[in-house]
Amino acid sequence: MSTSIILHVNAVEQGQTIEEMCRRAVEWGYDGIEFRRRRGGVQETPEAYLDEIARWRDRTGLKEVLFGAPGVNLMDSNADVRRREIDAAVAFYRAAAKRFPLTVCNTMTGPLQTPDVHYFEFDRHGSNIATEEQWRWAVEGFQTLGDLAAELGFRFAFETHNNYLHDLAAPARKLVDLINRPAVGINLDYGNMILHPQGGSLAEAVAVCGERIYEVHLKNLYKLPVTKYYNFIACPLADGVINHREFLRLLKARKYSGPICLEMPREGDREWFARADLQYMRNLMAEVGWGA
Repeated sequence: MSTSIILHVNAVEQGQTIEEMCRRAVEWGYDGIEFRRRRGGVQETPEAYLDEIARWRDRTGLKEVLFGAPGVNLMDSNADVRRREIDAAVAFYRAAAKRFPLTVCNTMTGPLQTPDVHYFEFDRHGSNIATEEQWRWAVEGFQTLGDLAAELGFRFAFETHNNYLHDLAAPARKLVDLINRPAVGINLDYGNMILHPQGGSLAEAVAVCGERIYEVHLKNLYKLPVTKYYNFIACPLADGVINHREFLRLLKARKYSGPICLEMPREGDREWFARADLQYMRNLMAEVGWGA
């Protein structure tokens, strides 16, 4: 069972340059980095951004380059806005494919929130409020992008993310099935789903998404039911409420071989967190017989 352990770029977004991002990932033992489609706070063309990543990929020996958020906003009621979003994505991935052997790219269909409702009331946003039109916009847009991905030899994976159409396993699978393109699947991020009142169990999520799991994001957290909203604190991968031993066993049973991306969405020394979480994951994979 061949798989890559990928560093999510949020581990090295505390002032590090692209050179430092690549060097650290290689030094720590990651196979690659999931970058964002663009950098925040930097004025540059997509081509310049991609060239900078390619330059330091080559110089450091980084094996894999993936891309993630921002996704393609297809929830806007203006058809011209949606078309511009698709055109920009097509241009970006064509340019990226010229520089990198793309495998899987994390993506989204645009935020879907009820006005004047607290962000953390997840069951009042996302798939629970989606209209038939919004489903159609997402399906049509990613049929186009799915054909592009097939042409360029990579796959898209919708991240299960609160306040999006694909927030939970069932709507994410429904979206993928409606799109009906082999190059479009799911990025199972249970660390997001577990915060949703309708999130369900880890086993249920893996079973529903099934063979369309093309990527996984791993992170962990403590749940603190002390306010109206289910607050949480991010924590090391080995701690918290998500049993990653169970997660790997469930994936192994399905012969999953896509990338495993480790996220560091917590304050503090993320460079240390990235190394500690990687060591935990390497040890855990050996213990569950990953690859056997």
